[in-house]
Amino acid sequence: MSAESKTTLVLGGTGKTGRRVAERLLARGVPIRIGSRSAEPPFDWDDAATWAPALRGVRAVYIAYAPDLAAPGAADAIRAFTAQAVASGVGRLVLLSGRGEAEAAVSERTVRDSGVEWTVVRCSFFAQNFSEGAFVDSVLAGEIAMPGGNVAEPFVDADDVADVAVAALTEDGHAGKVYELTGPRLLTFAQAAEEISKASGRPVRYVPVAGDDYATLLVAQGVPAELAEFLTALFGEVLDGRNAHLSDGVQRALGRAPRDFADYARAAAASGVWG
Repeated sequence: MSAESKTTLVLGGTGKTGRRVAERLLARGVPIRIGSRSAEPPFDWDDAATWAPALRGVRAVYIAYAPDLAAPGAADAIRAFTAQAVASGVGRLVLLSGRGEAEAAVSERTVRDSGVEWTVVRCSFFAQNFSEGAFVDSVLAGEIAMPGGNVAEPFVDADDVADVAVAALTEDGHAGKVYELTGPRLLTFAQAAEEISKASGRPVRYVPVAGDDYATLLVAQGVPAELAEFLTALFGEVLDGRNAHLSDGVQRALGRAPRDFADYARAAAASGVWG
């Protein structure tokens, strides 16, 4: 049986990184199964009864937990899922983890101690959050309001994350590795807004918002209060300067430099997402 003759389960397979991982695996001819509530069979982190059907015949799993590994209950879910995956015959696990998140480290240990091949792909703020997520409307409105102040962030491209994850899922040489992924340079959120302005031709500015005010803003935008409080706490944690340094994970995993934020912004603008 060849290394790619069994199915790879892509959890979060409709999300920013999971969708890209699934597309790349299909392009390589790797059989995949999407792990999401809308898939068949469905997969739901909150319903363990859905896990066994999703794991049937699976040799490798890309584990992306929503909303984040720092969320309450995430560590328990990863622990239970990992045990079931290993018991079902999965031999390779690739975990999408959070850079600078103490809670995420708990799930990283779970995967490392699983007894099968594992790789951790650790990163923080995706560049694509500005074009495929909650901040699209902010960009269109010309104002990105969020915590962060003047802290610099090494925005990482979701395409780089997917490329590293696929390499770890399909190739030898990545087992037992922790790849910390960043872009090639640090930018403040104000500088990121400037790059988006240049690429899109529309004025976009960054407005720093303090803790509780941000939670209130999110609720006003329709975000459930509990999620708003979690996101506010998470941003307060990871945007305190702890991630304001570059790492060589993309270079180590792929032998090439990571994609720059300006290149991302130009491609996103060309796609028409910002009008």
